Amino acid sequence: MKDKISDFHKTSNFLVCVDSDGCAMDTMEVKHRKAFGPEAVNVWNLHHIKDRFLDVWNDINLYTQTRGINRFKGVVLTFAALEAEGIEMPDISSFKKWTETTNELSNPSLEREIEKTNDEQLKQAIEWSHAVNRSIEEMAGDDRPFEGAKEGLEAAKEVANVAIVSSANGAAVLDEWTRHELSVHVDVMLGQEAGTKAYCIEQLKTFGFDNTHVLMVGDAPGDLDAAQKNGVFYYPILVGKERFSWDRFREEALGKFMDGSFEGEYQQKLINEFNDNLK
Repeated sequence: MKDKISDFHKTSNFLVCVDSDGCAMDTMEVKHRKAFGPEAVNVWNLHHIKDRFLDVWNDINLYTQTRGINRFKGVVLTFAALEAEGIEMPDISSFKKWTETTNELSNPSLEREIEKTNDEQLKQAIEWSHAVNRSIEEMAGDDRPFEGAKEGLEAAKEVANVAIVSSANGAAVLDEWTRHELSVHVDVMLGQEAGTKAYCIEQLKTFGFDNTHVLMVGDAPGDLDAAQKNGVFYYPILVGKERFSWDRFREEALGKFMDGSFEGEYQQKLINEFNDNLK
């Protein structure tokens, strides 16, 4: 499967970009509850506040306006939220600085910084990230596409180029989409290693797509932000209403995207609905 922007080949005047975790794949809940949060408890030795940590972690990463945030920024936000409650947390100041200054929030980028600095906080962060990836690999079988996602992707591929634009680990995305036979409906698969979602959309647009011919399908505010930064359309997969969202995408939104009636009132209605669905 093509997994670099340079691998992409334009065959349509329309482009549909699709997020993976929590959007096409029903993986966010299980990954955060069984991998991301618990592994953070283990690596940073937070067993004494485990229940509160996991509650805050899940709230930040699943149910609020920070849903879908990059894993490393999720750590920083969770630690900050707990510190604001008066809970003493391990020092992650140099790791926090890296998340604010790096051009690429990924394992390879973090490993390069460790080679340069030998920083212990960064080593702990990469230990956590690798532990998360191992836990996710062991979950194979717990993941599945949302009902309606396969049909929605198939319909999109009939009329447009389709690109996965995800902040998840690229290897995990490739494995999941291949096992569930979704990858046949995709032209390129871009995980966190390819860059931010906004960057990936920006680069895909350089293949000659007009802004009104690009649609980002996502479930998190970061997906909306990436679309708006590029001046392209956004279609939300609503948390808890995924089947409805995918059915509406196939039966209604895709047609509006193709015939030019997506812009304006319809787009704003979808964005309002999306924001109202998150706390």
